[in-house]
Amino acid sequence: MPNQKILYVTTAMSPYQEDDNVAEMVNKMALKMYQEGNDVRVFMPKFGQISERKFQLHEVIRLSGMNVIINDLDQPLIIKVASLPGERLQVYFIDNEEYFKRKQFYFDDNEQPFEDNDERAIFFARGVIETVKKLNWVPDVIHINGWMSSFVPIYLKTYYKNDNYFADTKIVLSLYNEKDGKIQKNVEEKMKFDNIEGLSAFKKPSFQSFVAESINFVDAVVKGDEFLEGMLEKEFGKTKTPKLEYLELESIGTLYDK
Repeated sequence: MPNQKILYVTTAMSPYQEDDNVAEMVNKMALKMYQEGNDVRVFMPKFGQISERKFQLHEVIRLSGMNVIINDLDQPLIIKVASLPGERLQVYFIDNEEYFKRKQFYFDDNEQPFEDNDERAIFFARGVIETVKKLNWVPDVIHINGWMSSFVPIYLKTYYKNDNYFADTKIVLSLYNEKDGKIQKNVEEKMKFDNIEGLSAFKKPSFQSFVAESINFVDAVVKGDEFLEGMLEKEFGKTKTPKLEYLELESIGTLYDK
């Protein structure tokens, strides 16, 4: 169904990141929906590996300048934008020097997860939500891809639950076999600061546990990989959230039919 406003929130998208199934899937889905006449926008983190010169990113001054409070600390939110190479599809990048300047994504040179991955995910989620509101653009569908993006539905249905801006927006979650990593236990204290309590993910916080948690906060869940592994396959099997098995690209639009 054309003429829908579709927001893809993702941790990766090609060509900005390569060799990643999330990146490839988001690129193909967003491009297909855009070419079918929908108003499509993509939000992702501005990781340090993404070349601003190569991809012609520029800061959006009217959207930047907000601060996001994480664990009682003000963090400046910088918004950059680029058009997907060869297309007019706009990709927005959430940036912050402390959280996203480093060249690695989630793990240090010793393959240990960064201690502030939780804060990075919270900042990204809050940054996406606040920027979309500032754009005065209400999506019909938000499609979540990648573990860090899974904080978006959690925040929308808790911290922003009394905000009617997204009241009619449908949230779709794709599950992928991403590399898992532990998250610091004090993520519970940080999210409690935002009045978010009682999440199952707090018991053993990890990338996957928050993805599994977010299944409870979306309108539909679909397999981004044809065969899921471990916890995600188990959570997908038992969830009461409406779900779909792996969809071929040509059928992806059926996810967004209301």
